[in-house]
Amino acid sequence: MSKVQLYTWTYCPYCIKAKNLLESKGIPYVEICIDDDSDKKRELFQKTGQNTVPYVFVGDTCVGGFSDLNNLSSSGELDNLINPV
Repeated sequence: MSKVQLYTWTYCPYCIKAKNLLESKGIPYVEICIDDDSDKKRELFQKTGQNTVPYVFVGDTCVGGFSDLNNLSSSGELDNLINPV
């Protein structure tokens, strides 16, 4: 199973939706809350060129935000990313 990382802000509604989606599918993830962590904010910007959240990574692959995650989940592609053959 590939490691899932989720960059979030505490009160971001789309971050909460992303966490709920992952939890509903039983997918473990590491939450990286960037509220007051300038190093983590910088890390996210270096990886994506963006300062927006949520951002989901599966292994080294940037999945995108909540809409991207939801689309991958609906199409079944998220399962393939999480559990590559």
